Parts: sequence; structure tokens; C-alpha cells
Amino acid sequence: MYWYSKYLSVFEKPIDDVPDSFIKELNEKFKKFESKEEPLISISIIAQNEEEHILSCLWSLADNICDYPIEILAIDNHSTDRTGEIMKAAGLKYFYEEKKSLGHARQCGLTHSRGKYHLCMDGDTLYPPHFIQTYIENLQKPGIIAVSSFWSFVPDKNHSVASIKMYDFIKNIHLRFLFLKRPELVIRGMIFGFDTKKAQEIGFRTNIRRGEDGAMAVWLKKFGKIKLLTGRKTRVVTCVRTLDGDGSLWDNFILKTKRSMKGFKKYFTSKAEYKDQKDNILH
Repeated sequence: MYWYSKYLSVFEKPIDDVPDSFIKELNEKFKKFESKEEPLISISIIAQNEEEHILSCLWSLADNICDYPIEILAIDNHSTDRTGEIMKAAGLKYFYEEKKSLGHARQCGLTHSRGKYHLCMDGDTLYPPHFIQTYIENLQKPGIIAVSSFWSFVPDKNHSVASIKMYDFIKNIHLRFLFLKRPELVIRGMIFGFDTKKAQEIGFRTNIRRGEDGAMAVWLKKFGKIKLLTGRKTRVVTCVRTLDGDGSLWDNFILKTKRSMKGFKKYFTSKAEYKDQKDNILH
């Protein structure tokens, strides 16, 4: 049995099919994180129309084992379903961000962050029990400005555990190599922790559709090392919908291979600035 198996019992399940007692228990679990101390790390969970995923995400987060004072911020990015209702019922600090974009949602969390460190999460992702603790321990190491980690996918009828394992094996070799020179191309917002004050100096880009996480990484790497965590304690699982193409692992692999071959020099050179693509600009 995998660590995330129990959370799948409510993954992609309508909220009306979940007993009220479950959300009450979730609320009680989150109380263990309440502290009179200033938080060492602020955790920002962003979600837009994640009614069928947010419960499993919050459940995995509530089960995290952490010795440090933390705060959890729930950012509802203009959802039209019951995402916000669930966040509130779980007893989290709730914020509604009307402007729709990943950048606006992440910036909302960063703006309200009080911790020395900030950790970005997504509402469709499941987090292993020592995720927060491990991130904090690494963020506190000398010279580290930011931390990220690996991710995998939740198996479904079209993606078996075996096929996902094979895909992950190839993907992670690629990511390790790419991270050496271009960590900003490996960073994902759902698993991105960093120094709060430095990040607040510039903020997340809110005028682009995607890449707000990588843009932040480009800025932060000027001030220290970005560390990649590859162990099981920090390897999250997320929805297969984040794959490119038609959702096929094989097609996704071919697509990414073609992209990599076109820009092969990125494996050997660093970059301090990237040119915006017209189709990525929000108007």
C-alpha cells in the first residue's frame, strides 16, 4: 500500500458523498498546527474549482508531522464551485483572490505570509507525512534560498502504477540533469519553498499565464542555492491532467523529448533572463 492510498478514498469524490463528520475531523486535525508563536513557515494552498480534489489535499496536509510553528493559508482563486466552502469548513485562514491566474493566486498567499519561509502548494496535490518538516529543515541550511522536489501522478484507469513508475524514472533523470544549470525549468509551484522576505521584494509575476514559479526561481537564485530534494519524504503525487498532450504517458514522453532536443544547450548553460512569449502574456 502506498502512503497516499487512503487519501484516494475522497479523491475526485463529490463533497455531498463525504460525511459531515469527515470535515469536522479535518478541522480538529488542523488545530494541532495552531500556535501563539510566530510561524517559521507559511504554507499557501491555491485552488480554483478543485471541489473534487481539495479534500484529499487537505487531509494529506493535516496528517503531516511537523515540530515547527506554521500557518496555513487557503487561497480560493475565483472558484465557482464549493472549493471555498470546503476550505472555510476545514478551519483554514481563507482568502479569496478575484483575479484569476496562478500568479495572482500565489501572490495573494505571499502577501499574507508571516513566516520566515514560504511554501507553495496546489489544491489538487497530495503531500507525504514528512513533507513540511523536511522542507523546513533544508530551507534552514546555510546558503539555501529555495527548495523544490520531485513529483509523481495519481494512477487512474488510463495510467497504471507500473507505467507511471517507468515514466517517473525517465523523467527524474532528465530533471536531475536539467536542474544543474537551469533549476528554474524544474521548479513547480506545487512544491516550491523559499525565503519569504526575498520573494516579497519582487513578488510573483501576475501578467503571465504560466511560469510564475520559474520566474521567481530566476530571481531567487541570485541570492543563494536552490536545492532539489529527491527522496521519498518530499515526493508528492498530483493529477495526471498536468501532463501535456492527450494524457498518454508515452505521447507526453515523446513531446518532452522533442522539446528537449530543440533546446539541448540549456543542459549545459545557465540563464539569468528569459524573453516572454506572446501567447503567455495576460491582457
